[in-house]
Amino acid sequence: MVDQEHYLGLAGFRHALRQFIAASEMINRAAGTTQQQYQAMLAIKTWPYETMSMKDLADQLLLTHHAAVQLVNRLARSGLAQRTASADDRRSVLLTLTPKGDALLDDLAARHLEEMLRQEPALSASLRRLKRMGP
Repeated sequence: MVDQEHYLGLAGFRHALRQFIAASEMINRAAGTTQQQYQAMLAIKTWPYETMSMKDLADQLLLTHHAAVQLVNRLARSGLAQRTASADDRRSVLLTLTPKGDALLDDLAARHLEEMLRQEPALSASLRRLKRMGP
């Protein structure tokens, strides 16, 4: 059964998470990017292989193929990502960040990390409260 303490823990966690998301939106807006563009750059940068396919990006971001293509089109127009045809399968498009995209991502990641660390006490306190109470 969910009691008042559970509700307080859940509400505190959601509040801290929402504060982080609002700060993230402001960070990205100030840099001229969207939340999805930042998330796509993170996915491309952290992909465990040299390049990421359009299908992999769509899967990572829970997007349709068409939506992923539109997102990559915007990144490419901004000079943040580039696509190349796969040497193995010409139908497959491979994605990488450009030097400009890498530099922007470095800046955005540093700002996001700073904000995450600022929100950490509230997030941790809420999680500790919920963990103490169990399911």
